[in-house]
Amino acid sequence: MARYKVIDMSPRLLPVDLDAQLVPGSFAHALHHLVDQLDLSAFDARYRNDATGATAYAPSILLKTVLLAYSQGQVSSRCIERACRDNVLFIALTGDAKPHFTTIADFVSRSRDAIAAVFAQVLAILGKEGLIGREMFAIDGVKLPSNASKHRSGTRAEFLARGRKLEHAAKQMLDRHHANDASGREVCEDTVTARIERMRDEASKIRSWLASNPEDRTGSRGCVRKSNRIDNESAKMATDKGVIQGYCGVAVVDAAHQVIVNASAHGTGSEQELLVPIIDACASQRATSTLITADAGYHSEANLSALSERGIDALIADGQMRRRDERFAEQAKHTAKPDPLHDKSAKAKTGVFAANRFTVAEDHSHAICPAGQRLYRNGKGCNVGTYTAIKFRAPQSACANCALRSQCLRKPETTKVRQVAVLTRKSTQTHTERMRQRIDSEPGRERYGQRFATVEPVFGNLRHNKGLNRFTLRGQDKVDGQWKLFALVHNIEKWANYRKAA
Repeated sequence: MARYKVIDMSPRLLPVDLDAQLVPGSFAHALHHLVDQLDLSAFDARYRNDATGATAYAPSILLKTVLLAYSQGQVSSRCIERACRDNVLFIALTGDAKPHFTTIADFVSRSRDAIAAVFAQVLAILGKEGLIGREMFAIDGVKLPSNASKHRSGTRAEFLARGRKLEHAAKQMLDRHHANDASGREVCEDTVTARIERMRDEASKIRSWLASNPEDRTGSRGCVRKSNRIDNESAKMATDKGVIQGYCGVAVVDAAHQVIVNASAHGTGSEQELLVPIIDACASQRATSTLITADAGYHSEANLSALSERGIDALIADGQMRRRDERFAEQAKHTAKPDPLHDKSAKAKTGVFAANRFTVAEDHSHAICPAGQRLYRNGKGCNVGTYTAIKFRAPQSACANCALRSQCLRKPETTKVRQVAVLTRKSTQTHTERMRQRIDSEPGRERYGQRFATVEPVFGNLRHNKGLNRFTLRGQDKVDGQWKLFALVHNIEKWANYRKAA
């Protein structure tokens, strides 16, 4: 029988050349040499140990450690600490420094402004290398959950009702417990007492939160937004995989080499209100001829008007763009397929009386519905798409007991009265109409078609390759810093691949 050498896997001390572990062409090698070129003095403001106190880990060591860990999908500070002890690549990059996980967590959560300064320096280096073309910037965002529970979200009225319900339930349970004691029934007193205390404690936390937050959050249009008692800067967002509590990470990507020129996290799911601030934030990277592209989530008449006033060349899709494009004529057969996560098939619409069934008076003062009831004018010269219209509304007394409610209202059980808009004439051409004509043209379709291939692979790299499936911090500043760190990983990787190919 053949004999083989015994492989001994027991622990041992081995001489290791740390520099040799950083292989040229690898991400770790590029990271090590790039960070050493940067000015990291922005991190110095965090320290007060010039004359007294213990020495601190150099920001370059902590930055290299975090970026290397993020590139491998390790986000937890405890996992990063373990890698600094056990992984030879981390040992080589940090010079065998072993920072505690609290040091790593503190560095990530409190260094947002310094990280932004590092991000700008890396962009400057990439610009000198010719990796930023500035011909087209594509804007898109990804909604990710954060370190907050969506079950702790609500308006002040909802929180107040929840607190009262908990207090009432605790009182009922306590009364029932006393009744059981009086009747001699055996009850586990510790379990009941613990449940009552938990409910009272939760109610007390709600009362305390309401006292420290006297007003509801409001959106850009003045509407009430749900607050969150754990992270009030996060938002409840609808995604294709359900509702999450988190942030929207937005990236502006250059088309030349898919370099992220701006990265920011926002506690809102409304992308429309983010477009103009994001474009303003990347003004230093834009050229006067740079084309801005974004999907329908960023489209609004107000946004297009603001871009026109600034003289910014942009292609912003609207919600009907694909329906007008003959290349997507057969997309309905795909949306009709069953989806285990979300049914995307079109819902059947309930037919109701159309606007042409209403008779409008000659002086436009009122209209008569199919049931013979009078609707009064409550708006004139209103914009409905690219048309102007007159709006009419029925009094509640006319619709309350109408026999035609089911034929006139889509939701007769909840809708009180019928409203109708009668189109009068086509309005003057809006920014939306001009954008539709431009994006539907052959050059417009060709240029806008480059958006998907520019920005989507970036999110694929961050989410799939780098394992970014959630933010681990709370507060917009902290989450914004973490999002910029992941964007740094992507950009340094681009620089490393470019240098390797050159």
